[in-house]
Amino acid sequence: MRWKRTLSGGVLATVGFILSPLSWWNDLVVNLPLAIAFGWLVSLIYKPLFEGAVIVGYWLTNVLGFILMHKGAQKLLSDENAKYSWKHLAKDLGISLAYTALILVLLKLGVLKPIQNYFHPGAS
Repeated sequence: MRWKRTLSGGVLATVGFILSPLSWWNDLVVNLPLAIAFGWLVSLIYKPLFEGAVIVGYWLTNVLGFILMHKGAQKLLSDENAKYSWKHLAKDLGISLAYTALILVLLKLGVLKPIQNYFHPGAS
């Protein structure tokens, strides 16, 4: 049924676009809050892992966004299921690396920090 492929492809592509860094608002509204929440969860177990967890969480949201957009577009434009290749993954990872540099700068400048520091500013 073509309408099911169109609907599922459209949903995948839309969610992927929201998670991808291709929209000007997504980092502030979607990816960064998800990455910080991931960092907070990890820092509850071991606080020094906060920075690394934010970076990993940010990467995961961006890469997942590109993958979902790619798969959604394939469903919308094709009647056959094509596999997601290593080449596509490498491209998606490369683009995400550039955005990761920005997050790392924000972490090093102290703009982003563990949740405990928001409630107890003197804590380190």
